[in-house]
Amino acid sequence: MDEKIRVKIRRSPASDGGSSRFDAFEVEREDRMNVLDVVNKIQSTQDASLAFRYSCRVRMCGTCSMRVNGRNRWTCRTSVDDLGSDLVIEPLPNYPVVRDLVVDMKPFMESQQRIKPHFIPADPKAKGFAQIKDDSTERKEINQHVECITCGNCYGACSLVTTNKDYVGPAAISRAYALITDSRDGAGEDRLALLNSHSGVWGCHTQFNCSEVCPMGISPTRAIQKLKRKEIARGITEFFGRSTSR
Repeated sequence: MDEKIRVKIRRSPASDGGSSRFDAFEVEREDRMNVLDVVNKIQSTQDASLAFRYSCRVRMCGTCSMRVNGRNRWTCRTSVDDLGSDLVIEPLPNYPVVRDLVVDMKPFMESQQRIKPHFIPADPKAKGFAQIKDDSTERKEINQHVECITCGNCYGACSLVTTNKDYVGPAAISRAYALITDSRDGAGEDRLALLNSHSGVWGCHTQFNCSEVCPMGISPTRAIQKLKRKEIARGITEFFGRSTSR
């Protein structure tokens, strides 16, 4: 394997209105090197103006997400050895670029707020803690969707977000599904109403782009398909309810 890593980084000086370009670098390979190490080394030894974002460096926060060799990834957990000696690093798609590899997460965070992402108790006056048994079907269903740490990789990979800026996005719908499935939450009907549109679950074309890039192994596509079935059941119930009331 080559001792040097050849790196192309998309530079986007969005703040001054300039067009993007690719800058080329070479970095000495080190043992157990990840992509974030590569970017850090370029900034510290070759180009101090390179802008990128990271925080924990221990595979917990997701803030170091970038597009590497055509795939959205957490760069801190992406080994260079798995990618070879040629890297192409770009900012996450579907986000406004602040500068270089730094994107503005505002559209993603706003999409989360649209589905009421916080728990709303079904009985606000209930005393004590409402519990769901760990071995219950409900708990197992919820568990598959609560590990999201809002890194935004899925939003960046979603082709529907690219073509429809009103689409709420996979992470928000996955979060909504976890809350709708939770029997202790009282806003399920409100969320189903919010998602019953082309900007909600019906906008998804089931391409699995979001599921493929999730570092936590979550499948928003799965949640979306289950919510589509819930929307159909809800519609049928409402239709027959109106019919019998006439």
